[in-house]
Amino acid sequence: MSDSMIVICPSCQAGNRLPISRMSEAAKCGKCKAPLFSGKPIEVDETSFAKHLAGELPVVVDFWADWCGPCKSMAPAYAQMAQQYAHQAQFLKVDTEQQQALAQRYQIRSIPTLMCFKQGKLLGQQAGALPAQAMQQWLQQFI
Repeated sequence: MSDSMIVICPSCQAGNRLPISRMSEAAKCGKCKAPLFSGKPIEVDETSFAKHLAGELPVVVDFWADWCGPCKSMAPAYAQMAQQYAHQAQFLKVDTEQQQALAQRYQIRSIPTLMCFKQGKLLGQQAGALPAQAMQQWLQQFI
């Protein structure tokens, strides 16, 4: 196993090789100098989504829409998980209204839908809003 990992910058989507021993530190992007771990969900489009999937950290994705009540009610729990697992995974948000091609590609039939990927491979999927404790239990299988 490698002693470093590629982490994708949430700001400029550049890949950054980071020693695993420094994962919990306040690492900055080598290209744009932004923090690599913000502890906040990252809004993505099709291009940035693909770049994040190419990284080596697990990627948790919330497929949602602005008009969706359950999506809005789950957002605080998702933000809490992004903070809690800030150095262990990247948390993305895909607005299914703005990114319809992504929603189609992943056959999103109901929202919110959570998906977890590792190095581009889908590890798990969960449809429907989850409270924080249930979301944490679901995430622990993958992170």
